[in-house]
Amino acid sequence: MPSYVNPEKCDGCKALDKTACQYICPNDLMVLDKETMKAYNRDVSMCWECYNCVKICPTQAVEVRGYSDFVPLGASCTPLRSTDSILWTVKFRNGNIKRFKFPIRTTPEGEAVPDGGWPTAVDLNSPVLFTEPGSVGMPEVFTLGK
Repeated sequence: MPSYVNPEKCDGCKALDKTACQYICPNDLMVLDKETMKAYNRDVSMCWECYNCVKICPTQAVEVRGYSDFVPLGASCTPLRSTDSILWTVKFRNGNIKRFKFPIRTTPEGEAVPDGGWPTAVDLNSPVLFTEPGSVGMPEVFTLGK
């Protein structure tokens, strides 16, 4: 479900050069139209569907376009962002409504451990992978030439 910007809600983050969705999009798809001062997704077919833009938009102007098999004719899927979660509201064609809440992050901002808590290998020439041997449950990883 690629994202798109609802121009009625978008205020361009009151930015002069870069919006929040431009800043966070990993595929550089979000663009600020300098004439209207509104953001837009320049190529929805290239959208990675990570929804970072949905999560960061302060005016909740970034919405998602549902696929016909997931959100068939007459249905809708709407994200609602809060400080710690996104509430997805799915409205089915028959009028039924389902809501799903997912956390935006599971650790407080600035406290994420980059290596995930695994001991880091110091030797970059080592043939073992990042978390080995601990992640494979072995005392050491088999290597050739020992």
